[in-house]
Amino acid sequence: MPLKIVFMGTPDFSVPALDAIRDAGHEIVAVYSQPPRPAGRGMAERPSPVHARAEAMGLPVRTPRSLKELEQQTLFADLAADAAVVIAYGLILPPAILAAPRLGCFNVHPSALPRWRGAAPIQRAIMAGDTETAVMVMQMDEGLDTGPVDLSKSVPIGPDTTAGQLHDILARRSAALIVHALAELERGKFVAVPQSENGVTYAAKIEKKEAEIDFTKSASEVHNHIRGLSPFPGAWFEATPQDGKPERIKVLRSTRAEGTGAPGEILDDEMTIACGQGAIRLLEVQRAGKRAMNTQEFLRGFPMRPGTRLGQPNAH
Repeated sequence: MPLKIVFMGTPDFSVPALDAIRDAGHEIVAVYSQPPRPAGRGMAERPSPVHARAEAMGLPVRTPRSLKELEQQTLFADLAADAAVVIAYGLILPPAILAAPRLGCFNVHPSALPRWRGAAPIQRAIMAGDTETAVMVMQMDEGLDTGPVDLSKSVPIGPDTTAGQLHDILARRSAALIVHALAELERGKFVAVPQSENGVTYAAKIEKKEAEIDFTKSASEVHNHIRGLSPFPGAWFEATPQDGKPERIKVLRSTRAEGTGAPGEILDDEMTIACGQGAIRLLEVQRAGKRAMNTQEFLRGFPMRPGTRLGQPNAH
C-alpha cells in the first residue's frame, strides 16, 4: 500500500529523489523547502530547485523559516503522514516534527556514516583524499546525522573525480535507495542498525576563505583541494595578465603530473605547476565573469610563461 509522504529538501541534489518517490506511486502530501532567496543580477527571489520542481508536479509546497513554533508543528502533524523523507533540507527538525509521522522521519545522507556527518560530506570526502564514499538511509533522531542506518550503497571516488561529478552520482543513488527503503517500510521490513562509535568525523560547511590554493602543500593535497571545491565555490589562485590588474583564476579540473620546482612555479606550456611535493597540471579554469575553458584556450587570452611563480596564499 502506498505511503503518505512529506518530502523535505532544498537543492538540486534532492530533486531526483522527489521524482523517484512520486514515480514509485507514493502519495506526497506536502513538500517542505527553504524559502525563496534573492538570486541573479536583479536579486529577485527565486524558489529552490525542490520548490520549483514540486510546483511543476502540482504538489503543495511549504517554506517556513523555522519549525520551532507550535503553529508549524501543528500544521505538520495535521498532514497525518506515514513518513517524512529528508534530503538536504537545511532546517533542524525539532522533536515534535521527528515524532509526528506514523513511521518516523528518514534521511538520505551522502557519506559512509559515521564518517562525514554534517553539512558538506561530498566536498570533505574528496578534499581528504577518500577513495570511497556511500549513500545511506537512516532513521532520524535528535543528533546530527547520528540515527541508525537501514540501507547503504558504497560508491567509489576516482582519482580525478570532482565534487560536482560525485554530487550527480550520489543524487541518482540516493533516489534509488530511498525508494528501496520506502518499499521496506511498506512491508514492515525496515531494520535500522546503530552507527559505529568509531571513525566519527564531521564535514564542516565550506567557507569561501578556504578556496585559495596553497601550492606549498603536496600535489595530492592541492589536487584534492581543487576537485573537492569544483565547481563551487571553486579553488583559485591569483595571477596578473600583461598590462592588467591581478585576477582570481578558478581551477575546475586538474590532475597529478610529473615535475619539480619552487611551489607555485609554472613548469611548462601545459600549465604544469610545482607544489611543495610533486606537481599538478591544470585542465580547466575560469576567469571572473567568463565561461569555463581548457587551459590551452585560457593561455591564448592570458599568456603565462614557464618560470612564472604564482603567489602564495595571503601574500598579496
